[in-house]
Amino acid sequence: MTRRCGLSPITAWDPMDEAALSCDAFLDGRLQILQPRQGYRAGVDPVLLAAAVTALPGQSVLELGCGVGVAALCLGRRVPGLHLTGVEIQPAYADLARRNAAAASLPLEVVEADLSALPPPLRQQQFDHVMANPPYFRRAQSTPARDAGREMALGEGTSLADWVAVAARRVRDGGHVTFIQRAERLPELIGLMSARLGSVTVLPLIPRRGRDAQLVLIRGRKGGRAAFRLVDSVLMHDGVSHDSDRDDYTALVRGVLRDNAALTF
Repeated sequence: MTRRCGLSPITAWDPMDEAALSCDAFLDGRLQILQPRQGYRAGVDPVLLAAAVTALPGQSVLELGCGVGVAALCLGRRVPGLHLTGVEIQPAYADLARRNAAAASLPLEVVEADLSALPPPLRQQQFDHVMANPPYFRRAQSTPARDAGREMALGEGTSLADWVAVAARRVRDGGHVTFIQRAERLPELIGLMSARLGSVTVLPLIPRRGRDAQLVLIRGRKGGRAAFRLVDSVLMHDGVSHDSDRDDYTALVRGVLRDNAALTF
């Protein structure tokens, strides 16, 4: 899914040093994304998140914790005319998101802020869609990453409850909130979303046949009244094991990762 663009590696990421960055291709080259060689690096998760958002041209979308902008820019590349806003707490990642948006000629406004203390202008806005890829791991039950940027992205500093609460406040009535998260956090996330949103729907992502889901996509609608739905899962890879260097994504997932297809549920 990604490829390097010929920059030489160094051992630590200095935001001012271009050699500390790689340029990686997403969506089969439709997006060229600068991101740190060391630290948190975007993979398939933000692409899957973007594919699950049901935005229509002209609508507004807020991404909480946008990192270098992969999810927002994938969505902006798929759906024309969106009003995209991202919130990112780490200044260097926020700067890369702005640079990636400019390179892609996509209108992503990046606000450097803690999502639990959003600036007043953002607190006065509501959006048709809010999406997020919150940190996956409770640090009371896991080991922190050595790199500060990676730890900020993966280790839960702000609680999942706060992520859901902010998303629910920022989405307009009838709008949707979409998260991607580890499957073991699903019971907690269903409870949090059900308390603030309605029409909650979960899509499990299965790595291979015969294995448990590792990730889930979950969506709720503000003011929705439909019953909870657990829909048929998406199989990520063909075969029971990875037995070669070739890409073994299923046709559905290849369509998302390469062709920027929507992931409907």
